[in-house]
Amino acid sequence: MNKKKKILSIITVVKNDTKNIEKTIGSILSQKNEIVEYLIIDGQSSDGTFEKINKFKKKIDIIIREKDKGIYDAMNKGIIKATGKYVGFCNSGDIIKRNGLSTILNYLSKDTDVLFATVKRNYTDSYIIKSGYNLARLNFNFDFATSHSTGFYIKKKLHRKYGFYDTKFTCSADYDFYYRLFKNNKIKILSTNKSKIIGEVKSGGYSSTLSPIEHLNEETKIRIKNKQSLILIILIYLNALTKIFFKKVLTRAMKVIND
Repeated sequence: MNKKKKILSIITVVKNDTKNIEKTIGSILSQKNEIVEYLIIDGQSSDGTFEKINKFKKKIDIIIREKDKGIYDAMNKGIIKATGKYVGFCNSGDIIKRNGLSTILNYLSKDTDVLFATVKRNYTDSYIIKSGYNLARLNFNFDFATSHSTGFYIKKKLHRKYGFYDTKFTCSADYDFYYRLFKNNKIKILSTNKSKIIGEVKSGGYSSTLSPIEHLNEETKIRIKNKQSLILIILIYLNALTKIFFKKVLTRAMKVIND
């Protein structure tokens, strides 16, 4: 294996996704170079996923196959094993677009601490383009930046300083890490041009199986853990609860009209 120092480690986390894993691997290997390291963390897939990964083993720097305690545990394993100056994720089913890695490396050459890249986020019947960040929103809304998978790149040493992903949060541990990272810390941040899409995130995934209330409850626990004002937390919770209620009422009303 080439011993040239790696600038960037791309990590793919997967479990039982034989349908999508090769697409993800191909998007990275097609543009990987000697200063990019590629790791795959497989949670002991049993559906043929690992066999597909193994076809590319000569081109993948590190492959780990073992049981984990969920996606964030697997992500932590990847970060610990990565040797690059920066780490980023492209999880199974997601892709980094053509020439995306060269664009990322160009921004990282400016020695930023964190890079947010423009991402196309797919949903069942629609998509949105997520770009940039707005730290002012972090106190009130965790949806302050682009996607985590394919859209977030960070110096590995900042994980050593501020910690890893808290595995007690099953769908929003990235929000908890963002809060710890950005709140009251001087972090140099760059974002890619909105017009150039770097990554694409597939629809679905574990978080999509949870209800809005389950998401809200976990995000509230994150705010409590990070010692936000209790009054502010209550206001955020009630505001979000109201939006969920009215959205549900509107959805039912539209269904009645359409029927």
